[in-house]
Amino acid sequence: MKLYAYYRSSTSYRLRIALNLKGLDYDIVPVNLLEAEQRGEAFRARNPFAGVPMLEAGGMERAQSMAIVEWLEERYPEPALLPAELDERFIARELAYAIATELHAPLNLPVLQYLKHELGQDQAAVTRWYHRWLDKTLAGVEARLAQLGTGDFLFADPGLFEAVLVPQLYNARRFEFDLSGMSHTTRIEAACLAHPAFVKAHPDNQPDTPQGD
Repeated sequence: MKLYAYYRSSTSYRLRIALNLKGLDYDIVPVNLLEAEQRGEAFRARNPFAGVPMLEAGGMERAQSMAIVEWLEERYPEPALLPAELDERFIARELAYAIATELHAPLNLPVLQYLKHELGQDQAAVTRWYHRWLDKTLAGVEARLAQLGTGDFLFADPGLFEAVLVPQLYNARRFEFDLSGMSHTTRIEAACLAHPAFVKAHPDNQPDTPQGD
């Protein structure tokens, strides 16, 4: 497998976590988003969505991180990223897709660049935008976790939800978002950050991580 990724892309980060939790081997091919390599003609010919991650596997070039994770779960069912029990699988998906769709989508790099370069918003305005969506969705995630009374992870082992959550919290800290009132969310994050699959996937440990970053 070849994973086309950018070290600090949250969707690349989530897919690295999923691959690591599955115990799958893959080679990373760096794609520099800041230099717009994903929009180059050669890359767009392979991935018309012009983004990362892209996974070259099973004779196909696969885009869209959540679709790739679902494919991995079907193609390599063990170890599973979703619990065996039906309602627990629903909860894991509910939380993961809340972050992936309601939170990540308006905070994606092309959106932030559009706010700055096309709409003329300064960094302070972009940060307010970022915090608004973090606050809305993470408050819901925290409340749901409080209802569930979970332990170190959502359920017995880290899986889909944790793979989506941890990269978004990494970005939240980059934008100086206050997570101090989210004890359930950050408890799970802390357990994940000590897990080998998450350590290997961390942006600090990638082949394209800038020295001193």
